[in-house]
Amino acid sequence: MDGVLEIITGRERRRRWSIAEKLRIVEESTERGAVMRAVAARNGVCESLLYAWRRQMRDGTLCESGPPAFVPVQVFETPMNPMSSTRESGRASSARSEPRSDLIEIELGDGRQVRVGRDVNLAALRRVLTALRS
Repeated sequence: MDGVLEIITGRERRRRWSIAEKLRIVEESTERGAVMRAVAARNGVCESLLYAWRRQMRDGTLCESGPPAFVPVQVFETPMNPMSSTRESGRASSARSEPRSDLIEIELGDGRQVRVGRDVNLAALRRVLTALRS
């Protein structure tokens, strides 16, 4: 194989695009008269990936953001059965308080709960929920 040079043409696989690059390419694709196939070819991107980035931008999941930030979280211990034996004595369980109107409570499938204020940053909440699922 000495002296043999192989030239591979086409798009590179598994390239890592920065958020800024993705946004620039998506913006280019939204200009008046832009042809998706031409924009994708000019930037070395598969056309389907460009459509995916446009969908992410529309859904708000592709956006320029600062470094990740921690948000305050409270974990409440609740019994697995919300109808605890304290109801038998005539009073409600103190482990489960009345829901507040300014809180959003998300119950995960395994019995865990996440409570956040209604003004929570959606991108941060999405990251937290993704981390809890894994």
